[in-house]
Amino acid sequence: MNYLEELNQAQRQAVENTDGPSLVIAGAGSGKTRVLTYRIAHLLKQGARPGSILSLTFTNKAAKEMKERIAKIVGNQTARHLWMGTFHSIFARILRVESEVLGYPSNFTIYDSADSKSLIKTIIKEFKLDDKTYKPNVVSSRISAAKNSLITPAAYATNAQVREYDMSIRMPRIAEIYKEYARRCFLAGAMDFDDLLLKTNILFRDNKAILQKYQQQFDYILVDEYQDTNFAQYLIVKNLAATHQNLCVVGDDAQSIYSFRGARIENILNFQKDYPKHQVYKLEQNYRSTQTIVNAANSVIQKNKRQLQKRVFSENAEGNPIKVFSALTDNEEGYLVANEITETRMRHHYRYEDYAILYRTNAQSRIFEESLRKRNIPYKIYGGLSFYQRKEIKDLLSYFRVVINPKDNEAVKRIINYPARGIGATTLTKLEQAATATGVSIFEIVEQSATINHAGLNKGTIGKVMQFVGLIKQFQEKIDLNDAYEMASEIATQTSIIKDLYKDQTPEGLSRFENIQELLNGIQEFSINAKEEGQPNLLANFMEDVALLTDQDSEKDEDRDKVTLMTIHSAKGLEFKNVFIVGVEENLFPSSQFGNITPEAFEEERRLFYVAITRAEENAYLSFARQRYRWGKLDFCNPSRFIADVDPQFLDLPDADEFNFDEVPTEGKAIHKQTFGKPTAAGRRPQAADQPGMNQKLIQLRQAKKQAQNFDGDDPRDIQTGMTVEHQRFGKGKVQQIEGSFPNLKATVFFPNAGQKQLLLKFAKLRIVQ
Repeated sequence: MNYLEELNQAQRQAVENTDGPSLVIAGAGSGKTRVLTYRIAHLLKQGARPGSILSLTFTNKAAKEMKERIAKIVGNQTARHLWMGTFHSIFARILRVESEVLGYPSNFTIYDSADSKSLIKTIIKEFKLDDKTYKPNVVSSRISAAKNSLITPAAYATNAQVREYDMSIRMPRIAEIYKEYARRCFLAGAMDFDDLLLKTNILFRDNKAILQKYQQQFDYILVDEYQDTNFAQYLIVKNLAATHQNLCVVGDDAQSIYSFRGARIENILNFQKDYPKHQVYKLEQNYRSTQTIVNAANSVIQKNKRQLQKRVFSENAEGNPIKVFSALTDNEEGYLVANEITETRMRHHYRYEDYAILYRTNAQSRIFEESLRKRNIPYKIYGGLSFYQRKEIKDLLSYFRVVINPKDNEAVKRIINYPARGIGATTLTKLEQAATATGVSIFEIVEQSATINHAGLNKGTIGKVMQFVGLIKQFQEKIDLNDAYEMASEIATQTSIIKDLYKDQTPEGLSRFENIQELLNGIQEFSINAKEEGQPNLLANFMEDVALLTDQDSEKDEDRDKVTLMTIHSAKGLEFKNVFIVGVEENLFPSSQFGNITPEAFEEERRLFYVAITRAEENAYLSFARQRYRWGKLDFCNPSRFIADVDPQFLDLPDADEFNFDEVPTEGKAIHKQTFGKPTAAGRRPQAADQPGMNQKLIQLRQAKKQAQNFDGDDPRDIQTGMTVEHQRFGKGKVQQIEGSFPNLKATVFFPNAGQKQLLLKFAKLRIVQ
């Protein structure tokens, strides 16, 4: 095959010019994988030895696909000798050869994250530290960040900025834990994933002969997704390429979105300074998306100051403008998205798999899962569990189950020691055996002090078990007196689940904390809706709803025709015909979860928005809600400034009375993601008043918020069949029928954006529209 004829001019130049440092700036959908693959094939065709080519990727899947494509051109026998794989797999291979120099056996063990956290947990316990303060996840994250910054245990202990940060988070002994963790790993002949990078750097730093050996071996080095490399990866590549300088890096600074994992956009931005004799090749033709989507994305990313200049273009069809949905509430946002999927699928004969719903945080999936289920639209959660299957959600729901039905043994076993209260596996086994022997539930055993004494437990353990029993009984006394939200909030607080999750400030911990918040938001919405519709709104009623909602019908795994739900971070590298970017609101996207603010972090949020738009092939949608529940309170929301970043000629905006660009902040600071070293000064959410000319907009927003909070309905006796009314969350609708007598009047109302509702007028607060 003549592979060169398949390339456009820019791609061909990047493939054929193989000598010296090369920076291939690859815009979204521009065929970077093809260029990287064909460049390696071209090297082999020109006589390069397979063993002299080192190609580094970020996923095994990418490496495997590239090698298969190369094999089709040069044959399997040649392709199999390439040094091609992920950073970690390649460096593990080198370390196994050179391990004795570092004092490790060649068959050293590689610990996964679970192994690492287990060892850290053991060390924390041995140091007699409180694992509620020294949370293993947080300690593990700190050690990982140190290794990726090439900070050894000894350097950690003497680094003033690092130690100051540890003091600020009340974990001053992390340095000691790190030192002991490293010692234990060494004694066990084990390395964790971060060690594979750290130890390779140490190997090359301290053993010049070994470094020179690999410098001579690798005549050509190629790196994919260079914008995602961290400092440790950057330094290894720089050292290996020092002799021959035949380094080709491929990437897109506009898609650098992983700083929370240690990625440094500076690596790609500074490439031309690092290698003065470089060549730059710009892949600017987008083969994926319509012209409108590409131009819209360009208008967004050009607002960033730190970037490599390029102008991505498309020769595909012009395409439809990006449709913007303005929803009254987050619940309505889910309704609008599900409705659009149903309508466009029928009209244009799309498959469900042609749709993706992208959100900033995992917690947002709940609304869309429920909306899709109500429409019987099949879906799958990409890179994660369904909302109600996530551990933290199941933990809290298990508390609800036990309070409602204490005989639920599976729920009792799940929560009896969560959060940790000193009831171990041995104790649980004894209780379960005693329950089985007497033919009763575990809870029936533990709630009777006389019975529990026969389970073989010591006095201290019995005391801990009885505290658990007392907590559950305390909730049971109130469960029929409080509505679902009041009860759920009390359980989440009194059990310390919220406190426990809040302490974990890792990205995973923040996500779990947000998920609990979103569950409580959903329960609050259930409570209010049930009250307005004259239905029971107790916790047991909510749990019945959830049980039905999460009752997955038997779906065959091979059936892939499903709508995809995922975070934008997970969507990088993927593409869909139709993409919904949801929750495009201030303090949600751009995110405010980290509290502090820096311009650099705000630019990364904008790059994330750019990545989201460029996942779409044919149609892109933006949606935001005017009101969204936050910790059970209906909060007023502002459209994201990112909407204003898009050139309006590429947007299909809502009516003027629903959307006004004057509302949208266009400049300002944004969110700072936690850095490894010294903590920044505490920041705050960006304020409209901080920006030039924004005072009037601030007044408008405050007035709108005040109006939303002071929404009063008209006298229920004045509402008649045929009238147009307005509801605070459902918007405008038409009264279809009035039943009953005052004060228990019930109205059937059809809301175009929420469907038909039956509402008790004394609770619904309907306003008559003249």
